[in-house]
Amino acid sequence: MPHSTRLPRTGLLRTVAALALAAGTLLAAGPAAAQDGPAGSQSGGAAVAIAAETVSRDGTTRLTLTLSRAIEARAFVMERPDRAVIDLPEVNFQLDQETGKMSGRKRDGAIASFRYGLFAPGRSRIVVDLTGPAVVEAIETTTTREGAVLVSIPFRKVDRDTFRKAAVAGDPSPAAKAAPKAASMNEAADTRPLIVIDAGHGGTDPGAIAATGVFEKDIVFGFAQSFAERLEQSGRYRLLMTRDRDVFVPLAERVRIAREAKADLFVSIHADSISAAPQVKGATIYTGSEKATDSESARLAERENRADAAAGTESGEGPADVADILQELTLRETRGFSAGFAGRLMGQLSPVMEMSTKPHREAGFKVLRSPDVPSVLIELGYLSSKSDLEKLQSEEWRARVTGSMAKAVDLFFSGRATLSRPALVAPKRSAAIAPVSP
Repeated sequence: MPHSTRLPRTGLLRTVAALALAAGTLLAAGPAAAQDGPAGSQSGGAAVAIAAETVSRDGTTRLTLTLSRAIEARAFVMERPDRAVIDLPEVNFQLDQETGKMSGRKRDGAIASFRYGLFAPGRSRIVVDLTGPAVVEAIETTTTREGAVLVSIPFRKVDRDTFRKAAVAGDPSPAAKAAPKAASMNEAADTRPLIVIDAGHGGTDPGAIAATGVFEKDIVFGFAQSFAERLEQSGRYRLLMTRDRDVFVPLAERVRIAREAKADLFVSIHADSISAAPQVKGATIYTGSEKATDSESARLAERENRADAAAGTESGEGPADVADILQELTLRETRGFSAGFAGRLMGQLSPVMEMSTKPHREAGFKVLRSPDVPSVLIELGYLSSKSDLEKLQSEEWRARVTGSMAKAVDLFFSGRATLSRPALVAPKRSAAIAPVSP
């Protein structure tokens, strides 16, 4: 029996109407956003996706997107875990929040679930979790009589050896290859401390998901923006965000962004989730270490370090290994500064928000591995906790917490000695850097 998850065909006219409405919105945005050709034209604004369906029949599972215009799609597969990646030009995904989760249905096809989002400037990506080895057949594009464009991506189950050969032949190019050149910071003219604020996850990597369907990537991005704005108001700092929208940035790239810009402080914002223990709540501040404080911290770091795989890319190279005694001393000094800032954060946050039972912990987070930039990762709370989730979505709570964090930053830079920076291996060019103007 074929198995399908799809929109009712009776809703096709509403689908086409929605596409027309989306196109009208783009036209209203002005000539730069408007399409100026037929459905297959690549000019104009991003294509709009308003529906996705999966159908399993005769050993093949098809993932079909309903789009406002034709686009070019490229696919490859990856092992450990088994997944397929569909690279697209930028697409505006206007899909139901449950799309891709495929919960509560029998997974008798090749697709277990899928996620989607902006992967890099001008590029979107769909990451498909496979139920087992499967390859992507020829991608088909058709246009309905009503004008909707259907992009059909067929998956065929294969044996492990065939899948492994297909994965080796694929070319999962990293986001950095398509990234624009980093913005110049004109450091000589502005000597204020530079703070890099890193909103965790993004794009095809949603992070933790609350029972209400809220994504961690959205909560922490909003918080990171508020924190940057709060610091900007003082005029004492230069601000840089690792992402300025819902886009995926590889973990190693986040570190490179900070090192390349010669940042004075790196703050990564996250929110945890433990569905099996909804009573657990409170914030935790992490600093980097090869040895985790406890098993819980080790598990969290391992989970966060899998973000690249979740987004359909391999982990890039991390910071260069410490090569001599001078660089090792710099690393120790950096971690000392990181711990000092973590202590100031705890002192300022404890009066205004609930902290976890161990508010300062250490673990091997990849984003905390910069040898010459003091770095901390803050888990603001737990999406699995009803009380934490309510606070995380409260503007009043956010304003209170970001204000206290700003005070901790002021204390950290007040009378702080300059961090020595010996010559390290030059980092690679970073991904998109989003400056916050002073």
